[in-house]
Amino acid sequence: MQKLGDTLAENFGGAFTKLGSRQFKLDDCPDLTEKVGVVTGGSQGIGFGVAYTLLKHNISKLYIISVNKEVFEGAKAVISDELGQDKAARMVWMKCDLSDWRRVKEVAEMIKRDNNRLDILVNNSGRGIMSAELTSYGVDRHMAVNHMGHVVLTSHLLPLMQKTAEEGNIVRISNQSSNLHTGAPKDTKFASLDEINQDVGPNAQYGRSKLAGILYSRYFNRKVTQNGHPNVLMNATHPGFVSTKQSREDILEPYPLGGYVMKYGIEPIKKDQFEGAVPTVFCATKIKDSGQYICPPCIPEEGSPMSQDDELADRLMELTRNIITEKTRVDSVERGCPMDDVVVH
Repeated sequence: MQKLGDTLAENFGGAFTKLGSRQFKLDDCPDLTEKVGVVTGGSQGIGFGVAYTLLKHNISKLYIISVNKEVFEGAKAVISDELGQDKAARMVWMKCDLSDWRRVKEVAEMIKRDNNRLDILVNNSGRGIMSAELTSYGVDRHMAVNHMGHVVLTSHLLPLMQKTAEEGNIVRISNQSSNLHTGAPKDTKFASLDEINQDVGPNAQYGRSKLAGILYSRYFNRKVTQNGHPNVLMNATHPGFVSTKQSREDILEPYPLGGYVMKYGIEPIKKDQFEGAVPTVFCATKIKDSGQYICPPCIPEEGSPMSQDDELADRLMELTRNIITEKTRVDSVERGCPMDDVVVH
């Protein structure tokens, strides 16, 4: 019976959120005075719910990495109106498309130059359930944005996070995954670029990129947390069915008719952006473990068999390194290859 309660709490909003066997509320977020954080996609949706909560709990500086300045300014205005101008002034916007890995590195380097610590990294931004598309590098956009762009960002911020941890702090990284990782193709091997560029359909494209988020977290736990950096934690999360642009608008791109079920049919029981932010805030501020897959409110789940496969994780990260290195080599002479100093990991 409790398993049913956990399933309902993990996926739906309102009264369903109270049925989980473990409870965590946004108000349980600890005081974050003096801490510095980064949230990708922090201007809207779940990312805004996370950013709002971190600012409400006194984070000293919060970098918002996104594409649209107008959307950021709208989010900042809400923070100013509801939390005060002081909290809004702590927000720093960095324009960056996560599919542009050279720009991702530039943003990471600017953050490192401007700070002597980094306590929280929320890898939230992503491409939803949409049709297959290649980036300018010739890489599947789901994998390029949802996984590889965040690997570049995390890897270049890692030295600052390790320094912060060595000074006695717990550093937390949260990757936005999804229960839809179970929809990744059953023959996924992460063996080649051709494999991940194959159009396997909107749900499978999305699911494969979300599988990568869990595998990365578990890989990081083995290679970093358990390999000399016990205070640097990385976990993956499932937010549930959340009312965001992805579930209200983007879903109509691949499914002009069927998408209306997601847009309207389950809208009344979807989580709002704050309910969807709960597991991420837990992983970004409270969790003491690494390499876990956390479902709402704060329930560790095993995930699919593929998400527990260490060999698959190793192949994913080797492929990630090889693709990013090869695709950015043209920039290496003048600007430095974004993966030259990456320890993956």
